[in-house]
This record gives sequence, structure tokens and C-alpha cells, in this order.
Amino acid sequence: MRSVLSAIVSALHVLALAIGLPAVFLRGRALKSGRLDRAGLQRLFAADSLWGIAAALWLVTGLLRAFGGLEKGAAFYLASRMFWLKMALFAAVVLLEIRPMVTFLRWRATLRRGGMPDTSGARALFLLNHVELALVVVMVFVASFMARGFGLR
Repeated sequence: MRSVLSAIVSALHVLALAIGLPAVFLRGRALKSGRLDRAGLQRLFAADSLWGIAAALWLVTGLLRAFGGLEKGAAFYLASRMFWLKMALFAAVVLLEIRPMVTFLRWRATLRRGGMPDTSGARALFLLNHVELALVVVMVFVASFMARGFGLR
């Protein structure tokens, strides 16, 4: 039963990547378009919501895999420099995400009140978005090396 649960959690972890990468790409595309009218904002918010779901799924499944007794065990992960690099990259993505998250929450609130948000900062958010995208891609490579035992002390 544990191996089935491990396979399911692993699949969900990979599925988060399949959801997250296109979502963050589409979020960036919406930001770059310059057409942040109501329809453009709705596309942006849909992609942003999927990005948030993917991030939550990565976090939960990652914690289960590393510390839930489903994979190689906590000792393996904690002894791996690649694991710590992956966590540093994840933390960087989270820190970079603060500004877009706060901005999009404000924009959503403005729309709900019937107004139109000031989207003049979209270009800066586009750049942040693509830095996040690049960091996630690097995380995939780090995870692959980690799974094969590279970076063990």
C-alpha cells in the first residue's frame, strides 16, 4: 500500500510541474500583452490561480515525499546538497512571488468593486514572472540530479 501511495504522491508532484510551468508562462504572456482590459485580467487571474494551485501541490507533495516516509527518507534529503539547493531555489521563487501575489490580489479587489486597476506595473511583473519560470526549470534539473544521488555529503 505504501508503494501505491508513494507512486500517487510522486505523480501528483510531477503533475504540479505540468500545471505550474504552462500557468506561469501564460501569466507572463498575459502581463506582456499590454491588453490588461477586463478580459486580459481574467486570463491573467486564471493563469495565476493555476500557478498558485501548482505551488501548493508542489509544497504538499514535496513535504510528503521528503518527510512522509514515502521515498528515500528524510536522512537522504537532509544530507543532500542538491536538496538544499532545490529548497533555496524554491524559497527564491516564493520570495519573488510576493510582489505579484499582493499586486494581483489588489487588482482582483479593484475589479470586484467595479473599478479598473492601474496595471502600469505589468512590465516589471512580467520580468519577475520569467525569473520565476527560469528558477523552476533549474529546480527540475537539480531534482533530477538529487534523485540520482549527486550532491550527497
